[in-house]
Amino acid sequence: PLNLALGLQKHGVNIIGTSPQGIEIAEDRKLFAAMLTRLGIPQPPNGLAVNADEALEASRRLGYPVLVRPSFVLGGRAMQIVYSDSELAHYMKFAVEAGPDRPVLVDKFLEDATEVDVDCIADVGNFPDPAKGTVVIGGMLEHIEFAGVHSGGAARVLPPHALSDRTIATIRGYTHRMARELRVSGLMNVQYAVKDEVVYVLEVNPRASRTVPFVSKAIGVPLAKLAAKVMAGKSLAGLGFTAEGWPGYWAVKESVFPFNK
Repeated sequence: PLNLALGLQKHGVNIIGTSPQGIEIAEDRKLFAAMLTRLGIPQPPNGLAVNADEALEASRRLGYPVLVRPSFVLGGRAMQIVYSDSELAHYMKFAVEAGPDRPVLVDKFLEDATEVDVDCIADVGNFPDPAKGTVVIGGMLEHIEFAGVHSGGAARVLPPHALSDRTIATIRGYTHRMARELRVSGLMNVQYAVKDEVVYVLEVNPRASRTVPFVSKAIGVPLAKLAAKVMAGKSLAGLGFTAEGWPGYWAVKESVFPFNK
């Protein structure tokens, strides 16, 4: 769907939910970086590469280890942490097909950071004014493993068990601001890394994530059902879901990618 949305729209297909333009901002690294700069939200130092030479140049500039992955893919396909020029050359030769339309993303890997997944729902895209509408965080999931274990294979705890109140407030604020900037209509997933009380945005997916069924069960709210109604034009106020709620118990998600439990 990430690859098809813009083409379908150009051929006259009506795309409900978050606009293809919003999806492109989230998926295109240059547009995404510009958005975060505009909003004053930190991200790990990063670069783009359309071939092996550019990947090597970016990695040497950032310093190893780096996290490399293709753009415009789902499920963390071909994501890898590399520690040397030889590992990177092997990755670029065998793991991906890079090109101007599908560059490889090269991020400085934050060692010993805590990763956090956030699933939220918003109806901002249903209003002409992005200041209107509602953004509600369904759940914050703190990873038990350090950052770098893909979300499909990481165990997580909801609500967060070791994050400071300040960090949680920062994550909440960043999520709301990005949902409004992207004019989200439906679900949005954000992956954060927290290191030394600094919150970095790793990526934003303006779509449902594999964590939504778990979060929905944990908080007792059918997020996907509500999101479908929002994408069809309903408001969260009209659906009666306008406030974030935290369960009074711990919910733990064990994941074994690609079969999540």
